[in-house]
Amino acid sequence: MGYISIQINKAKGSADTGASDHIERKTIPKNADPTRTHLNRELVEFPDGVSDRTEAISHRTRTAGIKRKITPNQVRAIRIVLSGTHEDMMKIQDEGRLDEWCDDNLQWLHYTFGKGNTVSAVLHMDEHTPHIHATVVPIVTGERRKAKKKQTEGKRSYRKKANTVRLCADDVLTREKLVTYHDSYAKAMEKYGLRRGVRGSEARHTTTAQYYRDLIRQTSELEANVQQLQTEQQQAEQQLGEVRQEVKSEKLEAAKTEAKAAFVAKVGSIFGGGKLKEFEHRNEDLQNRIKELEEEAIQREVQHAKQIQEMKNAYEQQHRKLSEFTDFVKRYFPYVEKLIPVVNFLRERLGFNDRIIRILCEFKEVGIKGKLYSSEFNRSFDTRHSVCSIKQDESGKFDFKIDGVSHVNWFRKKMNEFREAMGIPKQKQDRGIKL
Repeated sequence: MGYISIQINKAKGSADTGASDHIERKTIPKNADPTRTHLNRELVEFPDGVSDRTEAISHRTRTAGIKRKITPNQVRAIRIVLSGTHEDMMKIQDEGRLDEWCDDNLQWLHYTFGKGNTVSAVLHMDEHTPHIHATVVPIVTGERRKAKKKQTEGKRSYRKKANTVRLCADDVLTREKLVTYHDSYAKAMEKYGLRRGVRGSEARHTTTAQYYRDLIRQTSELEANVQQLQTEQQQAEQQLGEVRQEVKSEKLEAAKTEAKAAFVAKVGSIFGGGKLKEFEHRNEDLQNRIKELEEEAIQREVQHAKQIQEMKNAYEQQHRKLSEFTDFVKRYFPYVEKLIPVVNFLRERLGFNDRIIRILCEFKEVGIKGKLYSSEFNRSFDTRHSVCSIKQDESGKFDFKIDGVSHVNWFRKKMNEFREAMGIPKQKQDRGIKL
């Protein structure tokens, strides 16, 4: 009996374009089989005039009756990935029950989050395990959960209507509700032999920063292993060459001995010398030695070929593991690849240490003081206290910000302040340095 797999994540910003491109296969990931992409299908029928997931999210927020203004950073959608243990999902597919499984998943989504809020659900069949990418718009009614808590703690001056329609992911993704979602989804999947994981398990998902560090570490280990294999191969080839040279020398010495024996035989036939037998014995010994060396060379070649094949198999296995790990990271953490230019910029240009970079990659703010170097102006600028962070814009690109603004603009502001202090007129700036 296998286990259910349910992952729930918030999607911030006005458009979750990166996830939409992956889900709708506008970009094909490396771990997907293009020959099976045609088997993927949308399980939710879009409203009239709506053609894709992004438009479905926007349509729901516009037509839900929300009165309050939606802020740019407010969560407009929740991503939910539904699946199960690989062996059990393949069994469901082989038994012809995949359509039934999809219908039960869709019914669970409608019952749990509301049919109107479930704006998209796409079945992916072109990856290793069949799974569903569902999109839920967190439309709720009634008072905010935090407002209710505040009312119990103190006096309120104003009470909102109980049937107010709101966009609020926090009310949908409380700790208690997340536990309930896992319980109810496991109940719905019992008929397929899938069950819930152990409640209260100490097992935790590895953070994005940890995945990134593991990816770099495994890449370095593989490169070191490849170099070691190449070194061992060169040493083996060198030893084989020495053996062949030794065999060649022994053959040459045998040829000389045979020539001497022939000459002595002629002389012995004339003069009857006693060294003929001595040369014959020496020639026989050399011939035996040549055979031994040839057999040793053959054995070494066989052993060398076996070692090379074992090295090749080990390398291919390690390479396959790294490829699977890289595909896994790109599948569940697609933004890691987009973070790499930012990380390189922080390490190479600004000289940030690993501890600060790890915190920034977890999208937390970091306070710094000291000198920050600008390659655009070829000088460093002092700061007594600045707040740094990594933010993602609507296009999905990450930018390093200082005190809430792009680092490019922050350096230009500091340069203008320096020029004003020195009495130097402002100069027209170029576009700066991009990550």
